[in-house]
Parts: sequence; C-alpha cells; structure tokens
Amino acid sequence: MTQHDPKQTTRRRVLGGIAGGLAAPFVAPALAQGNKPIRVALAVCQSGPAGVADHADYLNGARMAVDEINAAGGARGRQMVLDIYDIDILTPEGTQTTYRKIAAARPHASGTAFSLIPLVSFDALSSWKAPHLHGNPTLGGCEAVKAHPDKYGMIFEVCPPENYYGLMFPRFLETVAGGGVWKPINNKVHIVREALAYNQGIARACVAALKTSKFELAKITDIQFPVQDWGPVMEDLHASGAGSIMIDHWVGAEEAAFCQTFISDPVKGALVYLQYGPSQPEFLNLAGDAANGFVWSTVIGAYDDARGAAFRAKYKKLHPGIMGLCYTANAYDAMHILKAAWEKADPDDLAAVNQAIRTSTHRGICGAYTFEPGMQAALQYPLQTQDLDKGLAQLFFQVQGGQHKIIEPTQLAETKFMAAPWMS
Repeated sequence: MTQHDPKQTTRRRVLGGIAGGLAAPFVAPALAQGNKPIRVALAVCQSGPAGVADHADYLNGARMAVDEINAAGGARGRQMVLDIYDIDILTPEGTQTTYRKIAAARPHASGTAFSLIPLVSFDALSSWKAPHLHGNPTLGGCEAVKAHPDKYGMIFEVCPPENYYGLMFPRFLETVAGGGVWKPINNKVHIVREALAYNQGIARACVAALKTSKFELAKITDIQFPVQDWGPVMEDLHASGAGSIMIDHWVGAEEAAFCQTFISDPVKGALVYLQYGPSQPEFLNLAGDAANGFVWSTVIGAYDDARGAAFRAKYKKLHPGIMGLCYTANAYDAMHILKAAWEKADPDDLAAVNQAIRTSTHRGICGAYTFEPGMQAALQYPLQTQDLDKGLAQLFFQVQGGQHKIIEPTQLAETKFMAAPWMS
C-alpha cells in the first residue's frame, strides 16, 4: 500500500501502522503556481517481529529533513513529498512486491532503512534508475553494484558495509585494554553469532582480524532469531571463560533480555559487546539498569559534536523519549544528500543526479558521506580513510547511567570507558 506522507506523524502512529487511509501531502504555495513536487518513495516496515523500530526512526528522520528543506524553499524551488510504502522485510516476496510498486510509480528517488534481503530489492528497482539510498550495511550488495553498474548504478549504500564491525572489534579491544581501566582476564574472544547473513559476515571479518591482533578466537556459538532462552548461551560463555564476548545479533529487545540474563550470573571481568541492537530505543526501556556497562557500536551514528547535538535536541523535542541514534540521523542525512544532488542536477535527469551523488561528499549528522567508487558505499573511518572530513566514523558507545555515551573514537568521545559492574 502506498500513502502520501501526512505532516508530523507521531511515533505511536508509525508503530501502529498507517493503514487508516490516505492523507493529502502538505501543498506549499509554490505548487499552486504549477511547480511539480519532487517525489521520494520510502519503503517503511510498519509491522512484524523485527525492524519496526528502526524503520520508525528512519521515517521520523526523513520527515524532519524534508520539513526543513521545504520550509527553506525546497530543492530548486520545488517541494519534496514523501510517499510511504509498507514492506515486509523478512520475506523475498514482500520485499519484491514493495519495490516493484515503487519502480512502477517512477519517483525521483527512493530510500529505506534496510531490507534483510537487499539483492531482491535491488532487482525489483532495476527497471527504474532513480537513486535509491539505503542504510543496509551489506558487503554483498556493494559487490553486486560494482559487478553490475548498468543494472545497479542507482543504488547507494549510505553507510559502510557490515564487515567493518568485525574488522574493528579487535582494534577496539586493544584500545580499551591500553586505557588501563579494563584489564583483560585473558585474550580469548567468544563470538555468539546469529544466522542472518549480516551477522555471519561480521563474524567472518572478526575472525580474520583476530589473526593479526593479540586476541584470539575461543569459540563461536550459533543462535537463531528469535532467541527464546539465553540460558544455553550463558552456559557456553562460562565454559569458554573468554575475557571478551561479542553478541553478534541485531535485535534490541533480545539483546536487552541477554543483558538481564548475563548480569544475574556474569562472566566476571569480561568485556561484553552487543552488535548494534542497543541503538534501538526499546533496548534501554527493556533492559533497564541491566544495560549499564555493556558496549556497542554503529557505522551510522549521530555524532555529539555541535551539529549532532543540535540535531539530537531538535529531534527529541519533536519525539520525546529515548532517541534512536542511528536511522534517525541516517535518514535525515539521506534526504539532504538528495537535496544537494538536486541542486546540482535536474531532478528529472536521473543519470545526472546519480552522478552528482557518486562524485560528491556531503557532511551530515553521522559524518562525511563519500561514496567509494564502484561499490557506492560510504567510506568508513578510520579503516578506509583517516580523514574525518571524508568518512563516517564508526562510533563505539557504552551504556553509563542508563544513557548511551560515545567512548570511541577519541576525537568524538563524550566520555571514557568505565569498568562494568561485573568487572570489579
């Protein structure tokens, strides 16, 4: 189902679905003079067992950006209009159906937080060459774009691929150990790996990176979403006794349940890293005080520099409560990337717009978006570029006092790593 975006929809209405009927988009005076709007189709998951919170964050961030752009006169004097398409991100059929509808509608651009089956979405969009900006870290997707530029040249990954999560983990451990607050009980790393291709790719990269670090792989424990009981995992963690633990999952609610299970009988002294899930707002709500001390990271996080702090404050005013720190800012940035491209190229000249995105650097809330030639994914700092003005810094957070605090990289840190309650 397609819907024109109503202005200032609340998070509660997003989470409840938008199935209550169509709402007319805001019509600026410029439209009455005959200017056609620039249409952006967004694939937004509105129901299901996973992904809804991230997609709600994404929609909120996109709306915030479009409201600002339109209030300032639009792009080339034309107003932007968001068309919202519901999507089932868990099945190839649901993904394909939504993106075929988007391609048939011929928007000026499209976007999404992510789809769990990205190549299906790429194929469904391939008949219409409008830029598609997605926040799905997928190395396989990047490789497909590079291998088939004629088919997928309109696909842009507004984040680095997922392998950087794995590549950065040993480096992060060495940085924290070097700080002196955490003294590893040993150099063993235990990875708890979910079956999703995303998590498999992270684990592979981590295992490869461990071989050139002072840390070593102890064991990999496989899990399958949904995780109903973390008890068997805890038995494995205690049996290995690894001093570093990576929970390579992505669902915030389930990682919150892990935190509660872990603190009841922790692996003493271990540093515990949770892959991405804590970025979802429900994580802190569900985990409560049990979240304190755990660390996590994201390749698309809202900085807390002057620009990022202003964005966070404005977003929280519009959407009170715990703020998601990833797709809120990433969607906001994506809309501004499109706006900047449309200022350089006619929005109706799709090839020119794609080229403008491909060859430009845009400084947003999550850092600087420079797209790697061929792969068309944003460069990661510090492994792909050592210049913060050219890449997106991978942010490492720790939950301290019930809040997410950036602890790495040093240039963007809000505070320093603190010993977790189970480390004493």
